[in-house]
Amino acid sequence: MMRTVEEHQQVVAGLIKPRAPQDLPLNDTLGLVLAADVVAPLSLPGFDNSAMDGYAVVADDVAAATEDSPVRLPVAEDIPAGRTDLLTLQPGTAHRIMTGAPLPSGATAVVPVEATDGATDTVTIRATAREHQHIRRAGEDVTAGTAVLRAGQVITPAALGLAAALGLATLPVLPLQRVMVMSTGTELVAPGTELKPGQIYESNAVMLAAAVRDAGAQATIAPMSADDVDAFRAALAEHARDADLIITTGGVSAGAYEVVKDSLSDQVEFVKVAMQPGMPQGAGTLDAPAGVPIITLPGNPVSALVSFEVFVRSPLRAAMGQSEPDRPRRTAQLTEDLTSPRGKRQFRRGVLTGDTVSSYGPPASHHLRWLASANCLLEIAEDVTELPAGSTVPVWDLS
Repeated sequence: MMRTVEEHQQVVAGLIKPRAPQDLPLNDTLGLVLAADVVAPLSLPGFDNSAMDGYAVVADDVAAATEDSPVRLPVAEDIPAGRTDLLTLQPGTAHRIMTGAPLPSGATAVVPVEATDGATDTVTIRATAREHQHIRRAGEDVTAGTAVLRAGQVITPAALGLAAALGLATLPVLPLQRVMVMSTGTELVAPGTELKPGQIYESNAVMLAAAVRDAGAQATIAPMSADDVDAFRAALAEHARDADLIITTGGVSAGAYEVVKDSLSDQVEFVKVAMQPGMPQGAGTLDAPAGVPIITLPGNPVSALVSFEVFVRSPLRAAMGQSEPDRPRRTAQLTEDLTSPRGKRQFRRGVLTGDTVSSYGPPASHHLRWLASANCLLEIAEDVTELPAGSTVPVWDLS
């Protein structure tokens, strides 16, 4: 018996859990999700201040000012931004004031410097000013005690600017998931080294670590493991201590030298899923490090990445609080005839153009080249064996 795609999705989703909320410095929170509401500890602006470079005045004192008949007022004070002493404006005088500087008590308007001669002793004002002109009132943006950011909100640059303006040094967030990716296989060697007969370059770990980061999580690539049970167990225990999730590739099929299966048969449930590619799968929880979930993916590159998309990406994003964890799903019109094996859900590489989609490359799981240029996956149901051109087919948008 085979497990359905939905059944295995539920198993994997049940293993990937959110980390406990943390208060992190602002610079470390961009793109993370708030774990709690943020309540403003103070008002913004915190005091009445000038919205312009100009002169703080009593509006009635300049009510008759015109270009032809200006008003002249003595400049009693100079107020740059950052001045902290409390000032009072006397009627019949002006205070030169800069943008953002605190408004003196008694002032009812600010005249822009462009409407004056800019003097520092006696200023000539050539335009009238209405009450409250160019004044930012305390609390007109934010009132202390108001919830200004909500739990579940993704932290953006604007949200960080608001938090900093409120004097907050940290924000309560759902931390990123820490994922360790591990490839197995004696035949694997690192890119950049010389291949010997029978060896291949390791690509799954690089590919899956990138997929993890693309999903918004942190990724660490563990050194490759040979097909040796003791060495694999030792490497797993050493490199997984700071991981929230472990993903392995390879070693899960029915042949000999299946090191992942041989090492973890008492901790991981190895199953066959009714899908193509990606039939051999495994999921479980490690004894050491205790409680760390592990997802074991097949070793063929296309199988590994499609399996990540189908089973891991969405619950990984959901564990970090992302409100839209799934890839966009849509339907498109098929441009060609396709066949699919009965009893297996097929995920074929495709190219989506507008409302039409074409399959792209052979369906076999080792054809990585085609996946690298595809922008979608065609999802063909288990009970469908033939799809004529013009059929409507579900599509996972990877773009």
